[in-house]
Amino acid sequence: MGTLAGIGLGTNLGDRMGHLCDARAELEALAGVKLLAASNIYETDPVGVPAEYAHMAFLNAVLLFDVELDVEEWSTHVHAIEDKLLRVRTEVRNTPRTIDLDLLFFGDVVMERPHLHLPHPQCRNRRFVCMPLCDVAPDLHLPGEDTRSMKEVLAAMPELPAVKLYSTEWNAIGNEE
Repeated sequence: MGTLAGIGLGTNLGDRMGHLCDARAELEALAGVKLLAASNIYETDPVGVPAEYAHMAFLNAVLLFDVELDVEEWSTHVHAIEDKLLRVRTEVRNTPRTIDLDLLFFGDVVMERPHLHLPHPQCRNRRFVCMPLCDVAPDLHLPGEDTRSMKEVLAAMPELPAVKLYSTEWNAIGNEE
């Protein structure tokens, strides 16, 4: 058994469902990586985006993997998948994107590097991450955090910004074992 790792997926540009499926397929194709669980897909109000993009809702989901790679290799592969799927990074933060793959956690690793922060520093503050994460790991305690489980973190969050169920079909793939 490798390391339990969580990836948050988000997209608000173009064929959103297609982008999520492509990212999932690319992640599953990596050597040394096995999909353990997939959340439902949620449609979410944009958070922290420039005003001209406030109407562009995101699709968000979380995938859990058993990863045989080290954390740096995992990060490199995940960012290469973003590039392959035409993720464009601009100087303006939070602009529309075909795909955003966030490393939410990697086992019990706590890391603060310019290119990698684990667990993800905003994970516990974003309903659009906590809700799908609770689909697949409600009892998870993030490393280096307080004693609350993800379901306890989610229960304490405000209802807004809105996060609405979009699809339950995606989570069945990979969860049937």
